[in-house]
Amino acid sequence: MSTTTTDETVSSTPPDESRPTPARRQRLFVVLGVVAVLAFLSDQLTKLVALDVLADGEPRPFIGEFIRFKLIGNPGAALSLGSGNTWVMTGIAIAVLVAIVVVARQLGSRAWAVALGLLLGSAIGNLTDRFVRPPGGGQGHVVDFIDYNRWFIGNVADIWIVSAAGLIVVLALVGIGVDGRREHGSSKADADTSGGRGDDA
Repeated sequence: MSTTTTDETVSSTPPDESRPTPARRQRLFVVLGVVAVLAFLSDQLTKLVALDVLADGEPRPFIGEFIRFKLIGNPGAALSLGSGNTWVMTGIAIAVLVAIVVVARQLGSRAWAVALGLLLGSAIGNLTDRFVRPPGGGQGHVVDFIDYNRWFIGNVADIWIVSAAGLIVVLALVGIGVDGRREHGSSKADADTSGGRGDDA
């Protein structure tokens, strides 16, 4: 009785088809880059307008007194935390940039590309202030001008950071990882997700 070894028997484990293809990953990098550029430009342009229009230091109502425009230079982080350790804030911003670049190497989800792009552009925007705003040299004050009912004053970059954080929370809740694969759920759901992967994840 002869034995026949089929190609299927000796073939190696098939590649993980749920992983994004190089072409898809390249498209997602483009999405990340475009979002980052738009976030950076919107942050820096609104800061330039604020420096011009609000230079007198007087607050301007926007939504009544609940949200006003008031120009300040923030040496710290949000809520003026760490105002006495500007260099620490600069170091944290640089660390965030490095972390985003490292995480982006696994990119396989459009939603994650948008979130990381918002974080990247916002971080670069605020980091730019550290080097180009007085006193400069990594210790510059970040331009803040949106006063939220006198609770704290922020800028457009802060809006994008909060938006990105909210999107990341949603992605974590539904179990979508940076690579676009679902972290949990039934095997059938995972198979459907990987088998029918499009550009919407």
